[in-house]
Amino acid sequence: MRVANVNGRAWILTGDRTGVDINHASGGAFPAGVRQLLSELGRLEKWLADQSPGALETQINSFELDDIAPVVPNPPQIFAIGLNYRSHKDETGYTDAPEPVIFTKYVSSLAGPLAEVALSSDTVDWEAELVAVIGRPGRNIAAADAWSHVAGLCVGQDLSDREHQLAATPPQFSMAKSFAGYSPVGPWLVTIDEIADPSDIEIGCSVDGRIMQKDRTSNMILDIPAIIERLSRVVELNVGDLIFTGTPAGVGMGQQPPTYLQPGAELVTWAAGIGEIRQRLLPPAN
Repeated sequence: MRVANVNGRAWILTGDRTGVDINHASGGAFPAGVRQLLSELGRLEKWLADQSPGALETQINSFELDDIAPVVPNPPQIFAIGLNYRSHKDETGYTDAPEPVIFTKYVSSLAGPLAEVALSSDTVDWEAELVAVIGRPGRNIAAADAWSHVAGLCVGQDLSDREHQLAATPPQFSMAKSFAGYSPVGPWLVTIDEIADPSDIEIGCSVDGRIMQKDRTSNMILDIPAIIERLSRVVELNVGDLIFTGTPAGVGMGQQPPTYLQPGAELVTWAAGIGEIRQRLLPPAN
């Protein structure tokens, strides 16, 4: 299934621009909000399978991409994994880091798949990431069981103000990556059964049409099950939590000379089999 947040309501997509408002179509049997629906995806899948052929055709409507809001509009927690690709560790100089860094991105930085984002400085960087959405809560989740706690996957950008990040010692990861609009996600959630191999997905991004990052999630140091196991040893994962799983090489600070986002640029981020998100960058707000 592909689940989208269309104007604040959960839709099951039937095409790239069409879908069904599942609360309306089910006569209220399922909740209207995406976050509330996440824990009921198994029941929803069975309900959809039980519908007679063509039963939902009259419920199909179209939407515009501008209608799509963040996949989970108010996630309880947003986690992010830094230095989770060896290629990215090498380009940033953190080759001696014994393991990936875990930090948070604040919920107020969340944005939808099409967004205009005001740059906070002239050193704002891009970081294409695959985002896992938690659908079943838990603590001390074993890696072998982790996929059963994932509602689905979506695309994310971990926009990062490098000047702000590196102004302190140690670096301010969470604050530098949580300006308004710095956590765009989308375009929708794709359930694991829709993806041929959820552990090996091509991700990447381009700036004004120039490809800056392109890699596969199979090259992550900690894969998604290992990330979930690691996080849940400490915190309880909640339905609707988002996990940014790390970025590969190709970020702006790794260029020679370093290159950052400029006002007017278009940033496009994709994950194969899931979709793409687009951000237009604006000058810093006064």
